[in-house]
Amino acid sequence: MESLARLPRFEQFMNREASSGVSKGLKTTILVLAAMVILSIIALPMLRQAVQRLRTVPRTEEESRREVLQEPITTPTDVEVQAQMYWLSAASSASLEPTAIKLPLSANPVERSKQLLNALIAQVPAPNKRTLPADAILLAFYIQPDGTAIADFSDEISSGIPSGILSEQLAVDSIARTLAANMTGIRQLKILVHGQEADTLAGHLDLYGFFNVPSHAAPAAAPPTPVTPSAPVTPSPSAPSASTPPKSTATPTPGKQAPR
Repeated sequence: MESLARLPRFEQFMNREASSGVSKGLKTTILVLAAMVILSIIALPMLRQAVQRLRTVPRTEEESRREVLQEPITTPTDVEVQAQMYWLSAASSASLEPTAIKLPLSANPVERSKQLLNALIAQVPAPNKRTLPADAILLAFYIQPDGTAIADFSDEISSGIPSGILSEQLAVDSIARTLAANMTGIRQLKILVHGQEADTLAGHLDLYGFFNVPSHAAPAAAPPTPVTPSAPVTPSPSAPSASTPPKSTATPTPGKQAPR
C-alpha cells in the first residue's frame, strides 16, 4: 500500500522534472532566437552597405576612368577656331547637317582629331541631334602614314547606339564628315571597339572594312565675269606672225654657204 501511495508522488516529480526540462529548453531556444534577431538587426545595415559598395565600386571606377579619359585635351598649339561638327539635322533625323561651334584645336593632327571627336560626343547642342552615345569614350586615336585614321572607342559606342542600319551609318558618317571638315590628310577611317575589331557597330553596319573620309569641300567659286566681245585684231602685213618665224634677209657671201 505504501508503494502505491508513493507512486503518484513519483509521477508528480517526473512531471515537474519534465516540465522543468521543457521550460529550460524553451527558454534556451527563445534566448537563441532573440540573440539571432538582435545580431540580424545589427548586421543587416552593415550587410546592406557592403552590398551597395559591391554594386557601386565598379560604377565608381568606371566613372573615374571616364573622367580621366574625357578630360579636355589641351596642347601649346591650341587655337580657338570655328569647327564644323556634323550632328543630326533638326529638320530630319535621317540626315546630318553641319553646325559651327568654337573649339580650341591643336596643330597636332592626332590631338586635333581627339579634340574634335570628344566634342562630337560631349558638346551636342540638343539631345535630338546626338549621333554618338553620351557615355561613349574615345580611348585612342592614330593616323597612319597612308592617311588611315584609327579611332578606338569604348564598348558604349556599340551598346548605346540604337540598333539599325540608318542610325549606325549616321554615327559613322558624323565621325568621318567631322574629321573631313576640320582635318587634312585623312583618307579613310577604321573603327575599333575597345581595341578590337567588331563584326558590326550595333548589329547591322559592318566594321571590318574602312570608311571613306571625304575630302573637305572647296569653297564655292565666284561666278565667271562676262567678257565683252572686242573688235577682231587684224595683224599688220609687215608684222610677222607669232607662230611663224621671220624669214632671214641675209645675203649669202660669195664662197660661203648661207646659214640654214
